[in-house]
Amino acid sequence: MRERKEKRLNVPVGSGSAITFGSALAITISWSIHKSVLWAIIHGFFSWLYVIYYVLTR
Repeated sequence: MRERKEKRLNVPVGSGSAITFGSALAITISWSIHKSVLWAIIHGFFSWLYVIYYVLTR
């Protein structure tokens, strides 16, 4: 029988945690201001862009 070869992606470990942290931070900030799940999802999608916007406008 043939053995299947698995393709592996080499992704640095730090990049995944930064994206997750940015999303969590954006969702937390959004929820504390708007109290809306829809806005929290939208801001979580834009993550670091929203966090930077929040810091610059406060």
